[in-house]
Amino acid sequence: MTRLLNLLINWFPAWVLVLCGAALARPHWFTWFSGQFIVIGLAVIMLGMGITLSVQDFKRVLTLPRAVAVGVGCQYLIMPFLGFGIARLFQLETSLAVGLILVACCPGGTASNVVTYIARANVALSVLMTMCSTFAAVFMTPLLTKWLAGTYVPVDAWALFLSTVKVVLVPVLAGLALHHLFPRAVKVVLPVAPLIAVITIALICASILGQRADDIHASVGPLLGAVFLLHAGGFALGYLLARFIGYHELIRRTVSIEVGMQNSGLAVVLSRSFADLPAAATPGAISAVMHSLIGSALAAFWRRREAG
Repeated sequence: MTRLLNLLINWFPAWVLVLCGAALARPHWFTWFSGQFIVIGLAVIMLGMGITLSVQDFKRVLTLPRAVAVGVGCQYLIMPFLGFGIARLFQLETSLAVGLILVACCPGGTASNVVTYIARANVALSVLMTMCSTFAAVFMTPLLTKWLAGTYVPVDAWALFLSTVKVVLVPVLAGLALHHLFPRAVKVVLPVAPLIAVITIALICASILGQRADDIHASVGPLLGAVFLLHAGGFALGYLLARFIGYHELIRRTVSIEVGMQNSGLAVVLSRSFADLPAAATPGAISAVMHSLIGSALAAFWRRREAG
């Protein structure tokens, strides 16, 4: 059973790719999963992340402070400005530019932990980086989005902050509490939590792509190019910076994956704050597919190279 669960989880990119491809061909299959379903879905993902955490995880950050700081720092220094620059370079329309910047300002996604495992990198470090960047997102995502996306449209940083608290901080802290208060129940749920997260992410992305299928067909070239360049740049710059600092190969891979993979589901939910820009959710949905494909390809390459 455990082997089957791991297999299904490791096929995360295929889940996302298949469902999103189906959503573009048959939007009505997935558009029912919208509105509050998406918000609840992301909260479930964050709750699942929270139950994997313990107080000991926070103490472990102190054993690897520099590496964790590098990963989180790259997340909020490289990606937001890369997203802003690419939006300008591709001259994206306002809604898509805001959506791309919002993706770039989000923390690392939980899928990075799965990809790090496939790449045979440092999974424990990846989890710590994701945890820290997620908590930092409560303040960093609204502030960076207001600063950078604010050059396109007025941004209500307070509304973004409240949304981030609701769908990130509260569920993660609730999961952390459950981990300590009901350890036996958590032990039963824990093995299936990653699979639930994978399926929910795929449904969120498929729903958004289905709802915005016409927008995607109309601007598929620039949008795909911009999202690809954002994530490819994140993977490359994360790896190069870790190498420049002097970290060994496994930490380089871990930083690369953590920086290159964003919490695209959060970007989709937060895009609801831009009521006048419904297409702002589209880059987030495409981002989930793109970073999964790039991350999985890199992980497979590193895994084969190590095996050889």
